Amino acid sequence: MRGRRRVFLGASGRAGVAPGARVRHGGLAAGALVALLLAGCGSGTRQDAAEKSATYQMKVLAASFPARQSIARPTRMSLLVRNTGSSTVPNVAITVDSFNYASDYPALAANKRPVWAIEQGPGPIAKPPVETQEVSTPGGAQTAYVNTWALGPLPAGGTRLFTWKVIPVKPGAHTVTYTVAAGLAGKARAQLASGGPVAGRFNVEIAGAPAVTHVDPITGKVVNGTAYPESPAIP
Repeated sequence: MRGRRRVFLGASGRAGVAPGARVRHGGLAAGALVALLLAGCGSGTRQDAAEKSATYQMKVLAASFPARQSIARPTRMSLLVRNTGSSTVPNVAITVDSFNYASDYPALAANKRPVWAIEQGPGPIAKPPVETQEVSTPGGAQTAYVNTWALGPLPAGGTRLFTWKVIPVKPGAHTVTYTVAAGLAGKARAQLASGGPVAGRFNVEIAGAPAVTHVDPITGKVVNGTAYPESPAIP
């Protein structure tokens, strides 16, 4: 472009899925910015052009995330979502808040720090051979939003299971909230039969040290406690 005018592109905090959805940095987000630039120059179409403005009835059939966890002990969060309406949901998606927290430690390059390290997000993992190096969390449901995962169209009466394999890394009491959506652009909205939002929360306490466990020599299972309790003191 000719001239001395500088053009700055920024990503707003507007959530296409739910309040708090954040744009993922990297190639995917960069591609989205390029698309916006092209649209501003008179070519291309809006990202939400193909998404129909409609409301879809949905509900969470089952939600699980252990209320008591320990540092470094792998666990998982699961949400089973059903389309309870009569129309196909364009793209069932879930936004999860509080997997991270904002640190106030000075001079940080980025103040987002994990409460849970995500080992694997929802969706299938690419089968080898893979020609490019995997630089993001495994799971094919990733979107341009760092805290949103989508699993595609969901027919009437159908269900989708979202599962996150995570590792707690910050002790303390934490609240994790989640919101279900019917699309990524904000036009396709999800609601309960009662008209309320399809959302929920987990209250979790993360212990500062992993629980003591051992392998039972008889059953071969991992059980709580030490393998060889201390013998009583000899008088």
